[in-house]
Amino acid sequence: MNDTTESPDPSVAEHVRRYLDTDGASGHLEAGVTNLLLTHRGRKTGRLHRTALFYGQDGDRHVLVASGSVVTATHPQWYLNLVEHPEAEIQVLARRFAVRARTAEGAERARLWELMVQLAPVYRAYAARSPRVIPVVVLEEVGPAV
Repeated sequence: MNDTTESPDPSVAEHVRRYLDTDGASGHLEAGVTNLLLTHRGRKTGRLHRTALFYGQDGDRHVLVASGSVVTATHPQWYLNLVEHPEAEIQVLARRFAVRARTAEGAERARLWELMVQLAPVYRAYAARSPRVIPVVVLEEVGPAV
C-alpha cells in the first residue's frame, strides 16, 4: 500500500518510521506492549493512512482496542475507517499481510477485552473514564499484503 499518510501525531509518526525502518526491531515492543502497524482506507477521502497500535493475539487473529490516545466521546478515526472499509493491511515485525476487521460483540468482546486489559492495564482506566463503550476489533488474515 503506497502513498500512505502517516499519523498527524508526531510521536506516532516517529514510531511508525522506526518500525518501518527496522522491520519492527524498534517499535514492536513499546511500553511493554506489542505494537503493529495498521494501514487503513479513509472513509471520507479514500486515502490510505497508517498508524501504530497496541495489539494482542487470540489464536491466529490480532486484537485491537479502539480507545484512542485520549479518552473522548468519539471513536478514533482508524476505527471509524475500519467500520466503513474493513479491508486493511497490518505489519507485525517484518511480516505484512491483508486483514479483514470486525468489531467483537457480546461474550467474545468481554473475553477479548479481558485479554487486552491483561496486556495493557491502562485500558481499564480508559473505560472507567470514557462516556462510550470502547470497541474491541478483531483482525483476521485474508491473504498477502496488497
